Amino acid sequence: MEAQQGSPDSSSEECTVLEALPGKGKGLICSQHKGKVPTLYCLLCESAVCEDCIVEQHVGHPTDSLTKIVDQHRVALQERLDAAKNRLPQIRDTAQALRDILQQLSSQKNSIEEDIHSSFSELHKTVDTRKSVLLMELEVTYGLKQKVLQAQLDTLLKEEAAITSSCSVTGEALDGASEAAVLQAHKDFGKPLSELACQGLPLQPEENDQLELVMEVEGLRKSIHNLGAIITTNAVASQTEACGGGLEQCVVGQPTSVIITTRDKSGGLCKTGNAVLSAEIYTPDGSVTDGEILDHKNGTYEFLYTLHKEGDFRLALRLYDQHIKGSPFRLKVTNSPDDSPPTTSGANAASTGSSDGGARRRSAKSPGSRSRQKGVRRGGSLFSTPKKKVNPIEDDLIFRIGTKGRNKGEFINLQGVAASSESILIADSNNQCVQIFSNQGEFQSRFGVRGRSPGQLQRPTGVAVHPNGDIIIADYDNKWVSIFTSDGKYKAKLGSGRLMGPKGVSVDQNGHVIVVDNKACMVFIFQPSGKLVTKFGSRGNGDRQFAGPHFAAVNNNNEIIVTDFHNHSVKVFSAEGEFLLKFGSNGEGNGQFNAPTGVAVDVNGNIIVADWGNSRIQVFDGSGSFLSYINTAADPLYGPQGLALTSDGHVVVADSGNHCFKVYRYLQ
Repeated sequence: MEAQQGSPDSSSEECTVLEALPGKGKGLICSQHKGKVPTLYCLLCESAVCEDCIVEQHVGHPTDSLTKIVDQHRVALQERLDAAKNRLPQIRDTAQALRDILQQLSSQKNSIEEDIHSSFSELHKTVDTRKSVLLMELEVTYGLKQKVLQAQLDTLLKEEAAITSSCSVTGEALDGASEAAVLQAHKDFGKPLSELACQGLPLQPEENDQLELVMEVEGLRKSIHNLGAIITTNAVASQTEACGGGLEQCVVGQPTSVIITTRDKSGGLCKTGNAVLSAEIYTPDGSVTDGEILDHKNGTYEFLYTLHKEGDFRLALRLYDQHIKGSPFRLKVTNSPDDSPPTTSGANAASTGSSDGGARRRSAKSPGSRSRQKGVRRGGSLFSTPKKKVNPIEDDLIFRIGTKGRNKGEFINLQGVAASSESILIADSNNQCVQIFSNQGEFQSRFGVRGRSPGQLQRPTGVAVHPNGDIIIADYDNKWVSIFTSDGKYKAKLGSGRLMGPKGVSVDQNGHVIVVDNKACMVFIFQPSGKLVTKFGSRGNGDRQFAGPHFAAVNNNNEIIVTDFHNHSVKVFSAEGEFLLKFGSNGEGNGQFNAPTGVAVDVNGNIIVADWGNSRIQVFDGSGSFLSYINTAADPLYGPQGLALTSDGHVVVADSGNHCFKVYRYLQ
C-alpha cells in the first residue's frame, strides 16, 4: 500500500512506504523505519504507519488502530464482493435471455428470407406464365388473321392468273387474221371470260392489321415497388409505461381501459405499432382473464377489460414477454365508484416480480407455470359456472376434460387431436394455442402466441407428432404449417405461399408431413424441411376430388385416409396420391355420414371416423365396411372434430360443441 495523500507540510513522496515481511501473508514492515511493524493507520494519508512515523512524517495526523481499520476494510470488501457476485446470476440470466432473443431473431430472419425468396419465386413463375400466355395469345391471334388474309390473297392471285391467261390467248386470237382462230377462241374462252368478268371476288380486305399490346406496367411497377414490408419496433419493456385509472381500480361490470406507451432503450417514444403486447388479469381465486388490446399504430396501445367480480386483482402487462414498468399492478375491483379507495401510484410503483403462469393472450412464449391439473373440469373462472357431469348409464366414456374458457384445461372451439407415447395434444383453435395432457387427463403444459408472424398461431386446427418428437400444427388463418419442439419452441414453418387453408395434419411412415388443405381441396405432402414431395386432389365430387376435406390418417401400408366433409365420404389414397377406394354416403344409417371430420387408424387397420353432423363415432374395417359405433349415449357428442388413438389404445375425440375432449374405451 502507498499513501494517497500527504500532510499540508509534506509531499506524498515523504509518506511511509510499506513493505511486506518475508513470506506470504506474514504482515507489513515500515520502509522508513526498518524492522518496525505498523500498528496504526493514518486516517489523513490512508496508510499504515509505525510508532516512529507518527512523530516524524505523520506528526499531528489522526490515527486509529491498524487492526480495526483492516477489519473494517475486510468487512467492506466482503460486502462489495458479495454484491458483485450477486450480479452474476442476473447477468447470466439476462445473457441467456439475449441468446434466446438472438436465436429467435435469427430464426425469424431466416424464415422471412425464405418467404421472400419463395414469394418472389412464385411471382417470377406467375410473370413467366403470363408472358408465355401473352406470347401464345399473340401467336394465335396473328395466325388467325394471317390465315384469313393469306387465303384471300391466294384466291385473288389465282383469279388474276386465270384472267390473265384467258385474256392473253383471246387477245392473240383477235389480233390474228384467221377467222378460224377467232371462232375457236370464242368457243373456248367466250363463256369463261364472261364468268370471270362477272365473278364476285373478295376485293375488300377480310381482316385488318391491328395487333396492339396494352400493358399496365406503371401500376404494376408501383405495386412491386411497395410489395412487402419488414415489420418491427424498437420498443423495450424496461422503458415502456402504462397509465390510466384502470391500472389501480375499476367497477364491477363497467368497461375500463389502460393506455400503454412503448418506448425504446433511451426512453424515446416509439411512433409505430405492431409491438407484441400481452395483458392478463389474475383473479383472487388464481384464475386468469383478459381483455382486448387495441393498437393505435402510433406507439400507444389501449387495453380494454371488464370484470364481473369484486376483490383484489393483479394486472400484468408484458411487452415481448417481459413486464413493463411497474407490472404487475395491484388492481382493486369494487361494486360501485363510491366504494373505491383513494388510489396511490406508490403502491403500484413498488409492485415488482413476475406474475403467475397462466393462459396468456398475445404473449410471446408459452406460459411459465407448469402446475399440474387433475383430469376433471376446472373450477369456475369469472365467466363460467361448471357443473359436474355424472353418467346416468354405463357407456364407453372414461373421462372428459374441459369447459369453455381461456384458462388451462379450458377450450374455445378445439379442433385437432394428436397422441404421443405419453401425452394427448389438443389444437385449441380460438385460444390460439396447443394444450398438452397426460393420458390420464392431467394438464401438462400449453404453448402458443396469437399472431401472424412465424412462430405465432392465428387459428390452429390440426396437430400431429413427428417421430422425432416435434409438434406439427396446421394454422388455417396463417396459411402455413408450423413446427415446434416437444417443449413448444418454434423451429420452422412449411407450405407458406402454397397452402390456402390447412385444416388437418398427419405424418406418414417416411416422416413426411401430410397436410389437408380445406380451402384448396387438396392434399400436400412435404418433407420436414419444407420441400414439396407431391400434391393431389381438386375441388369436385370425383374419386380424386374433394369438397372441404378435413383430416387425414395413415395406416400400416402408408396409405393416406382423408375425410371428405361435404362429399360425406372417406377416401383412401396411396402414398403417391393414387386413388384406392372410398366409402360412405350422406345419411344417418350405419356407414353413412353427415360431414365426417376426425379420422384415426388402429393397429389392425380399422378406420375410426368422427361423424360431425350425426355427432357420433363410427368404426370401419380397412376396406370401408361398417363394423360398429363407440358408445357415446350417456354423454352425447356435439359436433366432434379431431380424433386420435392414445398409446394405451383409447380413443380421444375433440368434442368441439361441448368445449371439451373425451377419452373412450376402444376394443381393437
